[in-house]
Amino acid sequence: MIAFVTGPVAALAPTTAVVEVGGVGMAVQCTPNTLSTLRIGQEARLHTSLVVREDSLTLYGFADDDERQVFELLQTASGVGPRLAQAMLAVHTPDALRTAVASGDEKALTAVPGIGKKGAQKLLLELKDRLGAPLGTVRPGTAPAGGSGWRDQLHAALVGLGYAAREADEAVTAVTPQAEADGDPQVGRLLKAALQTLNRAR
Repeated sequence: MIAFVTGPVAALAPTTAVVEVGGVGMAVQCTPNTLSTLRIGQEARLHTSLVVREDSLTLYGFADDDERQVFELLQTASGVGPRLAQAMLAVHTPDALRTAVASGDEKALTAVPGIGKKGAQKLLLELKDRLGAPLGTVRPGTAPAGGSGWRDQLHAALVGLGYAAREADEAVTAVTPQAEADGDPQVGRLLKAALQTLNRAR
């Protein structure tokens, strides 16, 4: 089990960060929130979860250990694999998921691509005694994406979550006024706004 990786960020892609560890580039799958805090050349410490399959070894990385633990707990529910668990954490913070499960909030879960009403009901039942009560902690704000780079990051994140390129284009356009008004666009916050726009359109 690889609990965490620490080292300079060698490369960033829409869903992946490469962290150099002892001369080896470790490819780590990350949520948009986590990716937006990373900068190429800067030191990073990511808490990780290794998912082993017959034909692959995939490392998933998180900004903090709480997020990693929730990622692993989500996968104890039937039908939830690492990709869906990561999508849930791309839309909601760990505490937001705890709150949704504790309060039986179906709407919050159906905001995640790939989860329908029946799936949400099933997850609420299965996760009720697993995630625990909300911690009441607020995650530090994500780093700004800077310039117009947020558009590419947001578009790639939406496509990575399963939306068509056309839908991603429309969502990016819809949240552009919000991003420009902020003056300090943060991909994590814009992703949530974009997902709300897409859900209303469906």
